[in-house]
Amino acid sequence: MQRLAVDPRPDWRERAEELGFAFHTIDGQPYWCEDAAYCFSAAQIDELDDAAQRLEEMSLDLVEDVVRRGAYEPFRLSDTACAMIEESWRRQDKNLYGRFDFAWAGSGPPKLLEYNADTPTALYESSVVQWEWLDSYCAHCDQFNGIHEMLIEAWKNFGLWGHRVHFTCVRDHAEDIGTVDYLRDTALQAGLETGRIFVDEIGWNGKRFVDLVAKPITVLFKLYPWEWLLQEGFAGHIGPSGVRMIEPAWKMLLSTKALLPLLWDRFPDHENLLPASFEADAIRGARVSKPFWGREGAGITRLAADGSIAEAVPGQAEIAEAADAMVWQQAVEMPCFDGFYPVLGVWMIASRACGLGIREDNSPITRNSSRFVPHLFE
Repeated sequence: MQRLAVDPRPDWRERAEELGFAFHTIDGQPYWCEDAAYCFSAAQIDELDDAAQRLEEMSLDLVEDVVRRGAYEPFRLSDTACAMIEESWRRQDKNLYGRFDFAWAGSGPPKLLEYNADTPTALYESSVVQWEWLDSYCAHCDQFNGIHEMLIEAWKNFGLWGHRVHFTCVRDHAEDIGTVDYLRDTALQAGLETGRIFVDEIGWNGKRFVDLVAKPITVLFKLYPWEWLLQEGFAGHIGPSGVRMIEPAWKMLLSTKALLPLLWDRFPDHENLLPASFEADAIRGARVSKPFWGREGAGITRLAADGSIAEAVPGQAEIAEAADAMVWQQAVEMPCFDGFYPVLGVWMIASRACGLGIREDNSPITRNSSRFVPHLFE
């Protein structure tokens, strides 16, 4: 694994915008970066692929065990949420996508940092944008990137013929809107009928959810976390309405950091896991505290072996209100290339590993301002 210095294409912004990639620059700084690229061997890509696939199978095994035993207590979920999870899992509701984030420098086992199982972003740039870059930069090279084709295939296998799939997210958020528009496009390419609606536009007619023209919403893809959804005024209608949710309710068991200590308990000393616990004292040496529902690095603190704070990212309001809902994970020495710390995100589509997106920062904690850098392998 290497970090290559690359000459950016002089028209990269225009190319990005032609692809519909509107959020290539954030707060005046490039989010999509072409001044570098990560290079892997084919064997290294296979290692990442295998690690993600193993972890997906382990995660699904954990869900089955939790539902079978009714062991929901560690997740701090309401009775309503637990009932929805159980019904969803027993119906075998299909899931669409997720992303495992790894720390890895190309040798030894990749180590899982977290699983973004419910509302991962950076999808469009991982799929279409970096593929277009590769075609321009090195046509004879390859890329771990079957995301687009796998998404179309996954939609075809959902059994949604005769339904309109509504896609929703919050308004005034370019990244979320871009991700939803891309996923909607893949559903259209799969032959499905679709519609788009913002979360605050979803209506209720007394029996079912409806869109702005009073059409029933029978299938809803939501780029909106389940924990937020369950706080909405209409949350009590989700189960009785019969609406089919993507991601399904059982993904709540995989979308919080509670997954990390539970995986470690179930698969102790697994080569792709870091020791993790709900108790700080259970992790020796340098460690990281992570809020159950944190995203984009919010609320994460890295502690040195002596307990002093090495780095901390402020938390969001809802994280601060649940300050006791933390997990602790053994700190891993993050790889550093040219002063940048990459996190390797392996994409799962319909529970199959099929692509890689890399974000890097000049500190070990990846956050919403971190850069996206393309990759290739030879």
